[in-house]
Amino acid sequence: MSMLLNEEQRLLGDTAREFLSARSPASALRRLRDTRDPLGYDPAVWREVTELGWAGAVFPEAEGGLDFGYKGLGAVFEQAGRTLAALPLLSSVVLGGGLLLAGGDARQRALIKEVIDGGKLLALALEEEGRHAPCAVRTTARREAGGWVLDGEKWFVLDGHVADLLVVAARSAGAPGDAHGLSLFLVDPRAEGVEVRRSLMADSRNAARVRLSGVRLDDTALLGRADEGFALLDPVLDRARICLAAEALGVIGEVFERTNAYLKERVQFDVAIGSFQALQHRMARLYVDIELLRSCVAAALEAIDSGSAEVAPLASLAKARSADLAERALNEAVQLHGGIGVTDELELGLFVKRGRVIQQTFGDGVFHRDRYAILKGF
Repeated sequence: MSMLLNEEQRLLGDTAREFLSARSPASALRRLRDTRDPLGYDPAVWREVTELGWAGAVFPEAEGGLDFGYKGLGAVFEQAGRTLAALPLLSSVVLGGGLLLAGGDARQRALIKEVIDGGKLLALALEEEGRHAPCAVRTTARREAGGWVLDGEKWFVLDGHVADLLVVAARSAGAPGDAHGLSLFLVDPRAEGVEVRRSLMADSRNAARVRLSGVRLDDTALLGRADEGFALLDPVLDRARICLAAEALGVIGEVFERTNAYLKERVQFDVAIGSFQALQHRMARLYVDIELLRSCVAAALEAIDSGSAEVAPLASLAKARSADLAERALNEAVQLHGGIGVTDELELGLFVKRGRVIQQTFGDGVFHRDRYAILKGF
């Protein structure tokens, strides 16, 4: 197993770093926040991103993609973490497009080309609790008059308020908590009975609350087979978790470098505070932990591309480690910056907030340590 990037994947990562540093730096997120931008992302930047081919990186050439693999896309997510780029890449490409590719029929898979060129944005409507619980779905899907009727409410739908199409997880059989009995449906957010309300997240990124009240769908809206949606959903969630771990790696890496530079510049008692041994030890421990996280993320991305059976445990390993390290490393950065570390004037706070949201999205360290133990048979 090689965890190294090939030439095309390295080029993709280098291009992402140059482009996002120039077109979507952290100051761009601050501007979106301060102006309360109604979209929460810059459509012009997203259009350029799709023209660069990032949205098609993981899709087969037969679907209009580039087939660069998840190692290449992971490099993009890491760079997005470094600049806090607000892009609908996770929601529309990894989750929405990934589910279409995994379980869509010919008509549904045709939508992938629109996802790749940016003509259509997708969002996954899954969560119904304050913490990640993919099987705790209470939204119901019942058969009626040869079709389906959906009722329920979804929380934390990433980019839900700008989505052209929602992928809704609903329970067509079984009880909340059961993996069996979940079905996935493509739902037009403008359809009768659908209410979408934007939620302002702590990190100034997009989410929405979606209410479904007697939403009527025909059989063409069903994605994959009825009652077997979790088999499609779980592998796609793992890819999203790994991409989030890669983004967290970028957030942590950028903050570490900024903190290291600050320790060399900040002077107390006529010397740079980075010369204090106690602070050097704290930074050294963080450096080692960042490199361990980098290895976990690389192994998980490689597992996706190689079709390994270890994707699920490696996803939970990477997500748990990234969640735990994000909390510790970003807390350390605030402390090492001193009083200025808690001011909005410094961009550090934007990174801390993004790190906290990544930490909770699709499972925190507690969730994934438990899942890893179950997958390993403990």
